[in-house]
Amino acid sequence: MKCTGSIEARDVEEMYINIDPIQAGGRLTPEAHKAVIAYADGYSVCDNCLKPFRLDYIKKPPLAEFHEDCAKWLNMDQLRVVPGARRGFQAVASSMVSKGDPVVLTSLSHYTEFVSVEQSGGIPVEIPLSDDKHITADAAAQKIEEVISKFGRPPALMFVEHVDYQYGHIHDIKGITKAAHQYDVPVLVNGAYTVGIMPVDGKDLGADFLVGSGHKSMAAPAPSGVLAANEEYAEKIFRTTQAKGDVTGRTFGIKEVELMGCTLMGVTVMGLIASFPAVQKRVENWNEEVKHSRIVTDALLSIEGTVCLSKCPREHTLTRINTIDSFDKVAQTHKKRGFFLSGDLKKKGITGMIAGSTRVWKYNTFGLTDNQIEYLAKAFQDVAEENGLVVNRE
Repeated sequence: MKCTGSIEARDVEEMYINIDPIQAGGRLTPEAHKAVIAYADGYSVCDNCLKPFRLDYIKKPPLAEFHEDCAKWLNMDQLRVVPGARRGFQAVASSMVSKGDPVVLTSLSHYTEFVSVEQSGGIPVEIPLSDDKHITADAAAQKIEEVISKFGRPPALMFVEHVDYQYGHIHDIKGITKAAHQYDVPVLVNGAYTVGIMPVDGKDLGADFLVGSGHKSMAAPAPSGVLAANEEYAEKIFRTTQAKGDVTGRTFGIKEVELMGCTLMGVTVMGLIASFPAVQKRVENWNEEVKHSRIVTDALLSIEGTVCLSKCPREHTLTRINTIDSFDKVAQTHKKRGFFLSGDLKKKGITGMIAGSTRVWKYNTFGLTDNQIEYLAKAFQDVAEENGLVVNRE
């Protein structure tokens, strides 16, 4: 079926169980679907934009209320909406990093964190992983000491992942921020895989800045996200323009420099707001989501030769799995090679794997029902047995 012209209608969420690692938390709620239709026109949220002409002051629709409510929900002092987490990284780096400044990232940092540092002229240095693929407070402190020794000053900023995109590991953010603050290093906590997925308390974590992804974890259209700050740094990253035209004498009110004025207009912000009540509620169900993750992981581990590269028992819904000695052995002689696995799963109504992947791959079980989880777990085992692998079923 086509939407129009050559544009195919997308039916992934309606027709399949989708385990794509980056799509699970971004499925729109029914309320967001309605809001997207109602506010599809470009500057639709600006119907009632009055002085001082800034997005977070608009009362109808309730953008101002959302900014306040979301900041309180995350226990941060101020919050703005941004076009994706990466624009949050960019805004903070632009404010906090000068040319030549060392900036601490981690060995699991997303490329957009590196790019934001590069754009500001900073010098990235990485905290190494522990043997079990975690970022620790001791390793963070050691890296800061190395930076001080090399550059003669502490890092200008630290980026750290609450949950990383490679293994789905929950890192010791409270310990890391405590270590960083002993050196007066501000910390940006990347909550792209936690804000909207599981309970997050920015102040309890010790975050100076907290970034969330709307389209990855808050059931919102892309690109969308949130950038929150504590009071100490809010004025700096949300500074207002002082520009003045030398000919016209024009000034531009209280537009915020790092955000380039208003950020999300129309579909993106209204989808984010419409889903917010459901997102607030769903994080309270986190323990059930973890339980679901463990059911599917256990089913995969029952297939002889399969190894979980993420920490077990699972503590998050994003998991990295190694099937080199199971599904990839089948791929060596199968007529479809590595494409057999995604193909067999699709026949069973499951999608989200990168086609051809049979060695190391990721999946995300977030948002699936009890019945879907049971079906998914059994489907992996069935595909394994149908292709001659040994499955140790309970």
